[in-house]
Amino acid sequence: MRAISIIGPKKSGKTTLGVRLAEELRCRGLRVAAAKSTHHGFDGQDTDTTQYAEHCTGVVGLGPEESFVRWPENKGLTNMLPFVDADILLVEGMKQAGWLPRILVLDAIPQEGLEWLGPELAVAVYGNLDIKGIPPVETVQELADIVEKKAFMLPGLDCGACGRTDCRSLAAAIVADEAKIEDCTSLGADLSVEINGVKLGINPFVQDFTAAAIRALLRQLKGYAPGQAVIKLDV
Repeated sequence: MRAISIIGPKKSGKTTLGVRLAEELRCRGLRVAAAKSTHHGFDGQDTDTTQYAEHCTGVVGLGPEESFVRWPENKGLTNMLPFVDADILLVEGMKQAGWLPRILVLDAIPQEGLEWLGPELAVAVYGNLDIKGIPPVETVQELADIVEKKAFMLPGLDCGACGRTDCRSLAAAIVADEAKIEDCTSLGADLSVEINGVKLGINPFVQDFTAAAIRALLRQLKGYAPGQAVIKLDV
């Protein structure tokens, strides 16, 4: 799964753009999921699950056409990804998520300037606004083309194993075509873990330790031979 965030000032039209972009990408045959970050909380429209949520550590909702899990705490986007089944994830808000590229939704330069919007991570500006190094895009179709080519997702571990200080630095280099997603060693080839099709980032130290333990275990099994091992585990 690849991802991109939609960032802009309050009431700049982020949701409107996100919905239109999701529709365009879905028409292209892609499975699209969305995540929204808010500082104001979400209204519980189902009063029964809202009542349960006052006393429970989590609430599962099951209906004929939808399902959801509600927790009374912020789990963090990276922990929620195994529950998402999509080709493209559109993230509205979360300007602090430096491990995602982003689209800036702007009609004019805000009074606070651009730094808080993370322009070094931007692959496009939606609107007729000239910002050095960031292509302006005026149509959703053009924007969908860029998303298909430029969307990616780093694990957000900030482990530094790639030689950079954090995932944000690597993401900015990828946006600038100075690095590739393969430069993230937490998504390395020696040991990879997928849950429900979502590849998880693993700290290189944990990778090495776990891989060594698994190799030692496999060598004790009858029929062992060197090669690529596939282990299936229900968690």
